[in-house]
Amino acid sequence: MPAKYDLVVIGAGPAGEKGAAQAAYFGKRVCLVDPQPRPGGIAVSTGGIPTKTVREGAIYLSGLGQSASAMTSANVRDPWPVLMSRKVEVSELMTKAVERNLVRHGIERVRGRARFLSPTRVQVEQPEAAPLVVEADIVLLASGSTPRHPPNVAMDDPDVHDAEDILEIERAPESILVVGSGAAGCEYASIFSALGARVTIVGGTHLLSALDVEMAGVLAECFNSMGIRVIPLTSVARVERASGLLEATLADGRTLQVQKILVAVGRRPQVDGMGLAEIGVEFDDAGWVRVDERYETTARGLFAAGDVIGPPSLAAVAMEQARVAVCHAFGFEFKHETDRFRPTYIFSIPEVAWVGLTEEQARAERIDYEVGRASFATNAKARISGFPDGLVKLVFRVPDKLLLGVHIVGEVASELIHIGQFVIQAGGTIDRFIDATFAVPTRSEAYKYAAYDGLMRLERHAAAKTAR
Repeated sequence: MPAKYDLVVIGAGPAGEKGAAQAAYFGKRVCLVDPQPRPGGIAVSTGGIPTKTVREGAIYLSGLGQSASAMTSANVRDPWPVLMSRKVEVSELMTKAVERNLVRHGIERVRGRARFLSPTRVQVEQPEAAPLVVEADIVLLASGSTPRHPPNVAMDDPDVHDAEDILEIERAPESILVVGSGAAGCEYASIFSALGARVTIVGGTHLLSALDVEMAGVLAECFNSMGIRVIPLTSVARVERASGLLEATLADGRTLQVQKILVAVGRRPQVDGMGLAEIGVEFDDAGWVRVDERYETTARGLFAAGDVIGPPSLAAVAMEQARVAVCHAFGFEFKHETDRFRPTYIFSIPEVAWVGLTEEQARAERIDYEVGRASFATNAKARISGFPDGLVKLVFRVPDKLLLGVHIVGEVASELIHIGQFVIQAGGTIDRFIDATFAVPTRSEAYKYAAYDGLMRLERHAAAKTAR
């Protein structure tokens, strides 16, 4: 007889953990199935937390953003072991936090690979035990995603890596080619550059394709100042071995020789061998699991959340999707929709974050808009920190100054973005920044000066309109 639960969750990453905890909080009996020996997913094991830990260490050891530092990479013979030790320490702490959360909520864990027998019945192939069948009224699929590998790059070469195994290398390379200009590509490119590597990024029309085009240019300038070479509008045609190095031939005929290659060309859903198509689960044109506004798949009783349903592939978004899915599944009067104005954030050096409309989107929607900008180069706190790169950009509607979008390139952008997010959520205008009192010196006061800049542009906008 199958083990019976109220909820079975497939995957122990951010979506799986929070979805399971949400149901358990309301008294449901929950089983969490995952093939890994410990929970947390790539967010705590290979991707999210480890990458950000290495990033912070790279900034510290390189002396970036420090007006004076006794401990820089020049003073450390080989900073890589120091960074890896810190990565393991933080990863272990966060993994234990996930384990404690599951135990606190009384969630049962089963280690093994899941295969669906029906939308609400799952067979688990356990590594050291007989197969187990678990059944529930509701199943939440939160199996995450895995790196996409292009066919023209030999991923079995020991010097070719993806975003999940790049931190397993023994030492930082002297040179590295990053294939892909998305989030992972930008994060790792800046990390290795901070550690002294010669870095080249190839691919995309510009850095971070969803980013406001002007801000993508700002980030590219920051990267150039760090010595990172950005080559857009081309791709890698083939990779060969040459004189002990990797030689990448680009589609435009140029060749690059490097010690390492990082392939970061996106991700795909981690659903191989689960039998989803056989139980009626449909996928969209990009290959992601299709869900409705309630996060239910096309197989009744089976819900899905997180990376498995596609971008933006952010842990914070995955958590909220799972919570909302579980609330809909059981009828909990708690959360009914995810945030319409959720921020996107990239932990590159410097950070990037945005929420709301880009200039390009406002133009496409035929909105009469204007922008306001404030550079961190004139911000006292940014100057004090020694990291004055980047700016704050506001996009707002001309007739009523309604804030439509906020875009930030600069250190702690992932923190600063929430100020703009809350104003957008409240339907506020750029006057909110004019009226507010910001502590001095802080990076957050850049909002006020961006708003002032917007008001000046608005006056010129009105003058130009009158002159027509």
